[in-house]
Amino acid sequence: MPEFARMDLDPNIRDSIHTIQTDQVYQRLETRPAGLTAAEAQERLGRFGPNIIQEVKGKPLWIRFLVNFTHLMAILLWVGGVVAFIGQLPQIGIAIWMVNLINGGFSFWQEFKAEKATEALKRLLPTTVRVLRGGEEQRILAEELVPGDVVLISEGDRVSADARLVQEAELRVDQSTLSGESHPVHKTGEAVFSKDLSRAEIPNLVFAGTTVAAGTGKAVVFATGMDTEFGKIAHLTQSVAEELSPLQKEMGRVTKIVTVLAVGIGLFFFIVAILVAGVTLTESFIFSLGIIVAFVPEGMLPTVTLSLAMGVQRMAKRHALIKRLSAVETLGSTTVICTDKTGTLTQNEMTVREIWVSGRSITVSGVGYDPQGSFLEGRDPIQVSQDAELHDLLVAAALANNAHLLPPNQDTPHWSILGDPTEAALRVAAAKAGIDLEAENSAQPRLRELPFESRRKRMSTVHQLGDARTVYCKGAPKEVLALCSRILIDGKEVPLQEAHRAHITVAMDQYARDGLRVLAISRRRLPAVERRRTSSAQYSQEEIERDLTFLGLTAMMDPPRPEVAEAVQKCHSAGIRIIMITGDYGLTAETIAYRIGIIRSSNPHIVTGVELDSMDEGALRDALQGEVIFARVSPEHKLRVVSALKAMGEIVAVTGDGVNDAPALKKADIGVAMGLAGTDVAKEAADMILTDDNFASIVHAVEEGRAVYTNIRKFAVYVFNSNMAEAVPFIVFLFSRGLIPLPMTVMQVLTIDLGTDMVPAIGLGAEPPEAGIMQLPPRSQKEPLLNARLLAKALLWYGMIESIASMSAYFFLNLLNGWPKVPLAPDGSLVYRMATTMTFAGVVATQVGAVMGCRTDRASIFRIGFFTNRLVLVGIAVELTLLCTLIYVPFLHGVFNTAPMGLREWAYLFAWTPVIFLLDELRKAILRWRERRVSLNTKATGGEV
Repeated sequence: MPEFARMDLDPNIRDSIHTIQTDQVYQRLETRPAGLTAAEAQERLGRFGPNIIQEVKGKPLWIRFLVNFTHLMAILLWVGGVVAFIGQLPQIGIAIWMVNLINGGFSFWQEFKAEKATEALKRLLPTTVRVLRGGEEQRILAEELVPGDVVLISEGDRVSADARLVQEAELRVDQSTLSGESHPVHKTGEAVFSKDLSRAEIPNLVFAGTTVAAGTGKAVVFATGMDTEFGKIAHLTQSVAEELSPLQKEMGRVTKIVTVLAVGIGLFFFIVAILVAGVTLTESFIFSLGIIVAFVPEGMLPTVTLSLAMGVQRMAKRHALIKRLSAVETLGSTTVICTDKTGTLTQNEMTVREIWVSGRSITVSGVGYDPQGSFLEGRDPIQVSQDAELHDLLVAAALANNAHLLPPNQDTPHWSILGDPTEAALRVAAAKAGIDLEAENSAQPRLRELPFESRRKRMSTVHQLGDARTVYCKGAPKEVLALCSRILIDGKEVPLQEAHRAHITVAMDQYARDGLRVLAISRRRLPAVERRRTSSAQYSQEEIERDLTFLGLTAMMDPPRPEVAEAVQKCHSAGIRIIMITGDYGLTAETIAYRIGIIRSSNPHIVTGVELDSMDEGALRDALQGEVIFARVSPEHKLRVVSALKAMGEIVAVTGDGVNDAPALKKADIGVAMGLAGTDVAKEAADMILTDDNFASIVHAVEEGRAVYTNIRKFAVYVFNSNMAEAVPFIVFLFSRGLIPLPMTVMQVLTIDLGTDMVPAIGLGAEPPEAGIMQLPPRSQKEPLLNARLLAKALLWYGMIESIASMSAYFFLNLLNGWPKVPLAPDGSLVYRMATTMTFAGVVATQVGAVMGCRTDRASIFRIGFFTNRLVLVGIAVELTLLCTLIYVPFLHGVFNTAPMGLREWAYLFAWTPVIFLLDELRKAILRWRERRVSLNTKATGGEV
């Protein structure tokens, strides 16, 4: 046996290996039918490296941990704590630092997840593989496989590397990990010259990570490790960098604004306090620190985090599991959903919908693999047992078949299948007709099978029935029809005329236009001379597949999920585009898209993977402007489409279930994996997992995501409400040049931000979506969270009312104690502590009314109900309990500068609660009135205002 010299494989061999004749494959890959020798294999292993998926190391865990404590807001709070210690206010410093520690730890815990996508990819590769080396069959470690190795594969095996087939017997491979399409693909060892096939469609190649569904084969390895199609997916997945979500970007922007605002105002008033008010340096420092603390919403980050966590819980109830907190809001910002077809928009259960037999079109009811349904001709039901033509067609389709139906069991509560979904659909149709499949198989045992081949495009089986033998054949309509010389009409086999062929062609073309997958069914009674032969193996293929009798056509489809059409309509109303990206054929995808409403124009652009390869970025962007479907695409294609959409400024959600989807899932703003049919790789790469694999659940999640962002704005308004009321006491102290003692202490400000405000704010995060939220377009990424309108409502509306209420409470307490006849209570006295308590409690009392007002943007609280959000009510109860604790527990008085109050004081305070609430109801009523007027004017002027 000659040894091969050290060589370098032709770099172009991977791209052209499928075009080489079988007998030349060994030569081109510099190997032999008996396989490599041990020395050759060892030499190639040293040069090409082990057959493994290499992992790119990400950021160390400790760095990811520290990030949660070193962002701008966290740094501001750390510095604030240090300043508080320098100013001899340790309790304030400790409180600020605790906020940072708790929020950072909670954020890390929620965001933490190990990078498992590559690990999941590795689990899909087998550990051992059968090879021929030195003429002997061996089982070696898969990582020792090298180019030139001759591998043996059989049913149930996972393929270890990319290889060119040289022999096969009834070989079918499940390539769903690469293509996303679940039906097994028939393979051949012959050379393939077609140029319009994607890589995964080439029938003489097998790929790493795929599974042998049936048959056996021998193949020569031409790519291992990261050079395989599987390795390319792993590389794409790992090379996609993590990007900040829209909310993370927005929170960064908010932090910068708040930091500049708070520090700038604090420094300004520090200087003014010294130069204008003439107060001491210490008093100026305390005052400016109070201003900074008042304007920094310390509770905002933990409140946002907790609100997102509650959004996660709500989404889980709607079949959407969120892995990354910020993904909740990202869903609400989504402008484009790129979805696959099979299993997401459809039920992934091929179903026979129409049958053409003896010139009649028959409709089959029922969907999925449950054998329940009926047969209708027009509106009239058909008794299949009394319809010879239909009965014979269904029997033939069920016998020329390798699929099996599995009834519900403990593990699977619904009907399922083993085998090809297309073949399973035919057996389900026969079962719906009441045909006993087991009895038919027993009565007509199979003698021989001619398996489906991509060249022949058909499958035939030979069966024994008594002394007779019958051939049943099914396959592509044109190929089967070309072999038929007779047709079954009215129970009789008659010569097949040109008129018959024309009618059959019209029927199959119509089914194809409707996006149905069409199969022709035929049979042949073997001549008496052939029946006497002792072995069916003596029949040649040509003898078996000739002079067939045409029985009819079956037209099937993977039906859309019934709830998807409504979900698609919601997306259109919400201004969200849907783009189908599938491994299936364009016509099938287009039909499904029309049925469920994704496509509404008469001329959608259908782009195949091959066409996409020839497009430059400008042409791709042009295609993405209109209604478009991408069909027969590869992982690189899907990633490229997602990248182009993001470059166009879209917020992109991508669905996927296969290994092939992992790069696009990771690149997307929000990756959505299927929980039932999805691979571990897809689930690890995604941000969200659908537990029911249903597109409608994505729409529900988008609605929840929009609600989360709206709620974040609501509690941003609520949190900033009190900032004005917290700042005004310090401003009054400053401009009175100290004549009015500080009406609220820094510790009381922190108590409001981190204590009394916190739980009601969280309650706003649980507010359900407002009516009409899915009739609005996605929010513009240019619109900031803290826009001028929001700040004006928070600071100049709610804030001013609260400021008036709290400061009037301060003076009311002094009025009860003799002011203005006597001076305002001095710092340190009991009356002063009661006065600051009144200011502090005044803010809390008005916040109770404000939280009810903040629950809606436009709608009246009287319409949605006071008690529909229990968490807000709990928040109010906690808020008041904490307030009473600080006021009536003696040992807390010194820490928080509080003192007990009487009934008069409480009556005054809570008189303000309905005032702020009712004033806000009046503001909303005016807004609704103005919107109605604008709407009426728009209608009256035909859309022009």
